[in-house]
Amino acid sequence: MGVVLVIIIFLVLAAIAIAGAIAAQKAAQARRDALAALANELGFRFDPSNDADHDDEYAQFEIFRRGHSRSAYNTLTGGIDPGGPDAGLAVLPVKMGDYTYKITTSNGKTTSTHTYHFSYAILHLPYANVPNLLIRPEGMFDKLKGVLGFDDIDFESAEFSRKFHVQSGDKKFAYDVCHPRMMEFLMNGTPPTINIEHGRCCLFSGGKRWEPAEFRQALSWANAFFEQWPEHVVKQLS
Repeated sequence: MGVVLVIIIFLVLAAIAIAGAIAAQKAAQARRDALAALANELGFRFDPSNDADHDDEYAQFEIFRRGHSRSAYNTLTGGIDPGGPDAGLAVLPVKMGDYTYKITTSNGKTTSTHTYHFSYAILHLPYANVPNLLIRPEGMFDKLKGVLGFDDIDFESAEFSRKFHVQSGDKKFAYDVCHPRMMEFLMNGTPPTINIEHGRCCLFSGGKRWEPAEFRQALSWANAFFEQWPEHVVKQLS
């Protein structure tokens, strides 16, 4: 009876594992189909295959250098008109999709590997000399670093400074971009992390994978974000 029970338990667990794998495959296919449909609506190209060169192409962003076995997939590429079609700005090339990497840890006896997935949107800015800029929600470790003297850029708005961590090699640029109207815009929503490095602007939401509709929302948000840039900043960079 004991052997029979073990066999039954094994078969049940195997069936659960198979059912889980089938459900995961169906969910992945449904996601690919939804993203392909979104790409078609936007006039973008869609490629579901793995892109192992993505981390080299965008190595300036720390989020793409984590762990190992790194790859982009479910990639949409195209362009948007920042600020809308009447703004007179150049079309920005866009690459967005899903990204995965693995982190392996060992305690000397056992080794474990965890796989992570998140979504991103990268806009290629038309400015060759745009300073680097990082704007993201303030975290617990940021507050600890502030206590230790490793502070970010502070602004006149104490509320904004409490809510957001801002870094830039050019403080004047950071202050120009984060003017009162921009600060109000950022505080009135739940913005993604904004990371501008080497002429590219990368948007992501921590380790979160976006729903297909959220990619469209990210592009709309990016348009609204660049609409807030002061005209004199745009002219200086152009």
